[in-house]
Amino acid sequence: MKKIAILALAAAGVAQPAYAEAGDVIVRARAIVVAPQEDSSGITPAFPTEGVKVTDSWAPEVDVTYMVTDNIGFELIAATAKHRVKGTTGTTGSIGRLASTWVLPPTLTAQYHFNPAGKVRPYVGAGVNYTLFYSEDASRSLEAAVGATKVRLSSSFGPAVQAGVDFDLTEKVFLNLDVKYIDIDTNARLTTTAAGVQRVRVNIDPLVFGVGVGTRF
Repeated sequence: MKKIAILALAAAGVAQPAYAEAGDVIVRARAIVVAPQEDSSGITPAFPTEGVKVTDSWAPEVDVTYMVTDNIGFELIAATAKHRVKGTTGTTGSIGRLASTWVLPPTLTAQYHFNPAGKVRPYVGAGVNYTLFYSEDASRSLEAAVGATKVRLSSSFGPAVQAGVDFDLTEKVFLNLDVKYIDIDTNARLTTTAAGVQRVRVNIDPLVFGVGVGTRF
């Protein structure tokens, strides 16, 4: 009887995994790198053979997941990042940075969590993204070449997919690794003093790599 009591006390002292159950809310804080896999049209009508490149960007991210069942959850991410747009060849390539913009890409995914009661819990997800571009700004080098320039980028709506894994660190805290692919397309309009209106379509389509920590409530 004494041995049974000792074993029961020992079991009670073992930290339980940080997994979430139906009805729980998971909050994660990540550091992310947004790596565009861009493909652009030419800059028309003036530079139809010259495209653009969108630079990588680091940013903090917060996401919240609500678990509908032990296995199924819905995640909403909130983050914003600044990207620079550069010319790739020819005249615009010699200018270098053409513009910069802030990007706000709220993304909602439905996730399936494997092994929900384990200490290592992989998951996959798919959902939708809406991307808003704001604070667009022409570079000084571009304005030196073509005069005062206004830059506008159209908003984007498209699919997103993800995969990730949680590793327990303590009873309530876990390490998270996550990667997403987001379909983001935009039409850029540059209204210049010397070159008139120029347009370029950019398929940004970034991979978003994240690492962070999370907890459940």
